[in-house]
Amino acid sequence: MATSKRKYSPAASEYVHQAVREEEQGELTSGRSGAKVTSRKQAVAIGLSEARRAGTKVPPAPKKPKR
Repeated sequence: MATSKRKYSPAASEYVHQAVREEEQGELTSGRSGAKVTSRKQAVAIGLSEARRAGTKVPPAPKKPKR
């Protein structure tokens, strides 16, 4: 049986952990609008996005379907 590779690097999970912590403290804001983030899912997405920009091992974001 083949072992599965880790999808996210430990460094990427640090970015996510930091973003979730900021969201819990009410300090995390979204990009352009600057609105406070209240959703844990959105905090995780922001953490993954920051990890991608930093160049850590994270799969690419899912593509949105064209209409």
